[in-house]
Amino acid sequence: MSRIREAVILALAIVGLGAFLYNAIIDVKDRDRVVNVRGFAEREVNADYVIWPIVFKEAGNNLVSLYETVQSKTETLEKFLLENGIAKEDISKASPDITDTDSELYNSTKHPYRYLVAMVVTVATKDVDKVRELMGKYGELLKQGIAISESDYRYRKIYSFNGLKEIKPEMIEEANKNAHIAAQKFAKDSESKLGKIKTATQGQFSIEDRDENTPFVKKVRVVTSVQYYLKD
Repeated sequence: MSRIREAVILALAIVGLGAFLYNAIIDVKDRDRVVNVRGFAEREVNADYVIWPIVFKEAGNNLVSLYETVQSKTETLEKFLLENGIAKEDISKASPDITDTDSELYNSTKHPYRYLVAMVVTVATKDVDKVRELMGKYGELLKQGIAISESDYRYRKIYSFNGLKEIKPEMIEEANKNAHIAAQKFAKDSESKLGKIKTATQGQFSIEDRDENTPFVKKVRVVTSVQYYLKD
């Protein structure tokens, strides 16, 4: 008789456990109903730093005379920059890059001048507007015998934006709001209610030129990925 009683109790326990597990599985399924959304934020900002390599080239057969010409024009260029508001500490000069055409073994074309010299004076400053203003004054340098070369890709202007720290919190907030709006719409369309956040991931910020014609205007972007619970 006791064995029968034990068997009945065990059977009831198994049934009860099964019901408990079934309810638990249903509950887990309900809680695992989620929606994945992305929130996007974008800003257009002006560059706040520029590196401006100013290049001019000279050619000649007398190296000493050529060097003196380059030195004189470098001084003229530096004076021009200082007189137009560029700080002295923002100006740096590289050593002249000298090419001896007679030593170029793989060049069969005879160059009219033996020596070619490229001189680079670099301006690195936060005053981006001033630099852009001076770029429109190349004609003044041309009058003084300095022809600026902008065809060499090695010496291109570089604009950058360093103020991300100031705009970062607002952009993250905006991206999160946009993600929440998208999640709410999905919940409404699926006849559900939006629950709490399950997971959230902030993507990396990207800073790019707005377009190739305005490299001094930057586009800052960030995308956040958020997963929300859905409930009936």
